[in-house]
This record gives sequence, structure tokens and C-alpha cells, in this order.
Amino acid sequence: MEKTCICRCEGVFLDEILQAIDEGATSFQGIKKRNRIGMGHCQGRTCQPIVRDILRKKVGSNSLSELQKAQAPVRPVPLGKL
Repeated sequence: MEKTCICRCEGVFLDEILQAIDEGATSFQGIKKRNRIGMGHCQGRTCQPIVRDILRKKVGSNSLSELQKAQAPVRPVPLGKL
């Protein structure tokens, strides 16, 4: 299997994404629920476009409009500032 890191924030590799797709994930949210991709500091800004392309090739889905949106806080904030 491929040991290419796709999500540096959460340490998710290509083989984990492909396994999630083989297990039935057909969307970014489905993959995210299986391995926490897109839940790190960047909130998916780095890995989401890569996963979108992988899904397009593997699943052939054009209905990728349910892409993840950044959740507050968009950038990490130290608790002392809140």
C-alpha cells in the first residue's frame, strides 16, 4: 500500500483513504468519519483538494458540493485569548 501522507495535521496516509473508499465512503465527510482527515489545524485546506481528486478518480462522483467548510475558529486560538 501507499505510504504517502495526505493529511499532515492528522497523519492520514493514502492507503487509509483508499481503504475508507473501499469500505464504502463516497464523500469527504465519509472519509473524515473513518480517519479524522481535515480535522487538524488547517481544517482541510491542504488535504481536502487532494481527497476530492482521489474521490473523483475512484468513485467518479461529480456531486462533490458537500465539501467541508472551515469551522470556528478558522485558525488555532490559545485558550488564554478567549
